[in-house]
Amino acid sequence: MSNPLNVTGRPTQRNTELGAVKDAQGLSASPQLPAEVKNYMIDIDGTITDDVPNEEPERMATCLPFPDALETLNKWHEEGHIITFFTSRTEEHRAVTEAWLDKHGFNYHGLLMGKPRGGNYHWIDNHIVRATRYEGTFSDLVREKTEIEVFKRR
Repeated sequence: MSNPLNVTGRPTQRNTELGAVKDAQGLSASPQLPAEVKNYMIDIDGTITDDVPNEEPERMATCLPFPDALETLNKWHEEGHIITFFTSRTEEHRAVTEAWLDKHGFNYHGLLMGKPRGGNYHWIDNHIVRATRYEGTFSDLVREKTEIEVFKRR
């Protein structure tokens, strides 16, 4: 069975890959991917290429990808993980961004525009969220214990 295409013509994850979930009352909840499939949300500027601000869109077409990013992300895609780019670039930058990703050979499932600018992100979700901070190279991921903020139990 082939993957259906989303509005950009890219393959989307198959609904058959999602597992049914029930809440504490036995009602249907949002389905989940199998534990072995990761749903990567990856920033573009400063993470897979130079940090290009929205105020300099002409640079978006000419910057080069970080080689380790291209290799690693395409490997993850080939392994069956979901790759979605999540960027602070605006909708007016979508065409140049998609053209750049395609020109450089990035394999991905989706592109979300309009991430809030400024960093210091706090993602609150009812699903498992793992944060990985990019610090200059894509290498093997390792697990480290670190302090996190959680909601105080009542």
